[in-house]
Amino acid sequence: MDRVVIIGGGWSGCAAALSAVKAGGEVVLLEKTDLLLGLGNVGGIMRNNGRYTAAEENIALGADELFHVTDSCARHKGIDFPGHSHASLYDVTKVEPQVRRLLKGAGVEIRFMTRAVDVELRKEKGEEGAVESLLLAGGERLKGDVFVETTGSTGPMGNCLTYGNGCCMCILRCPAFGPRVSISAKAGGSDIMGRRSDGSFGAFSGSGKLEKRSLSEELQRELDEKGVVIVPLPEKAVNRDKLGLKVCRQYALDEFAENIILLDTGYAKIMTPFFDLESLRELPGFENARYADPYAGGKGNSVRYLSVAERDNAMKVSGVENLFCGGEKSGLFVGHTEAITTGSLAGHNAVRYLRGMKPLILPEGLAAGDLIAFANSSLKTEKGLMTRYTFAGAEYFDRMKEKNLYTTDTEEIRRRVKRYGLDDIYKENLT
Repeated sequence: MDRVVIIGGGWSGCAAALSAVKAGGEVVLLEKTDLLLGLGNVGGIMRNNGRYTAAEENIALGADELFHVTDSCARHKGIDFPGHSHASLYDVTKVEPQVRRLLKGAGVEIRFMTRAVDVELRKEKGEEGAVESLLLAGGERLKGDVFVETTGSTGPMGNCLTYGNGCCMCILRCPAFGPRVSISAKAGGSDIMGRRSDGSFGAFSGSGKLEKRSLSEELQRELDEKGVVIVPLPEKAVNRDKLGLKVCRQYALDEFAENIILLDTGYAKIMTPFFDLESLRELPGFENARYADPYAGGKGNSVRYLSVAERDNAMKVSGVENLFCGGEKSGLFVGHTEAITTGSLAGHNAVRYLRGMKPLILPEGLAAGDLIAFANSSLKTEKGLMTRYTFAGAEYFDRMKEKNLYTTDTEEIRRRVKRYGLDDIYKENLT
């Protein structure tokens, strides 16, 4: 048996599953809820700023399938909004079923409403421990040969109560499906907690969803036509302090405090962690506004970055021989593209581990490899724990530009990947 067990079905877990099955692994994907994609059912922003470069790198590397899905579900392409260029907005109401069909068609076994709560380690001990099996809620033991954790860093409810404004019943639905459990910590690894600029732990998710039909017809029409609506706020409603709470530092710009910025993702994506509903309804066009997610979006949002595994640049968890990680579990990363990037590498290297092959480490001459290495080294500093890493903005996008990694020239990106001999590396069957 060469079983690869993926724990967590967000963007990173789905990418890891596809990468591992293409490399020749027998893949089982565990998801504690009844939906894949996790926060991807709220997000919807792709290809903005350096994410365009990273998407095309992944496509050239052979991790193209999920980007083709989001492109095919795009409601708007090539739009600009404050601080961001050439963004694509996928329809969050359409993307999950397509990804589900894609994974099943590729041969991935998906087990929904299946939550891993503990691990059993192998009895024979080497320099590092190794996972023998997972203990699932309900008592079942699931054996595997190699494991990839992509459980994210949000929840459980107690963390949102302690570090946020309480449980907001977000898309992860901890009360219904149970709390997130850190498999890396259960296996003997040590987890890292991200910090805010004031030193407190965690960060709020940066946006919510409004029911588009609850907005005025004028706002709905503008969203449908342009993909973005910017509504200036009266001075009394401007709250710049909220910018420091956000996970998404690429959106921590004054424009996002001085205006309501809406993006059309099927819903009206409101680019703020939370906004008092009574105050929101005082604005023209928002008189009947209603939050779709989180349900308590007038008060709070989910809190993230409370469980990041220590790992190397091949995405292997430190201290555990056969455990890899991706997405927010693997660093203070922001975004779907970042999750797909890290998950694809983790899934591929999981199969390399099974074959006794040297792990793939992406070169730092590619934005994907540079992000993975830079975020990892930065976590060893106090400042690094307060930094968020994304191709789309803030500190890392500045670094991309300084290193001449940012480009929208697709052919140049393909040439870069080819120069390293890595074109379609993720499509190679390693059996």
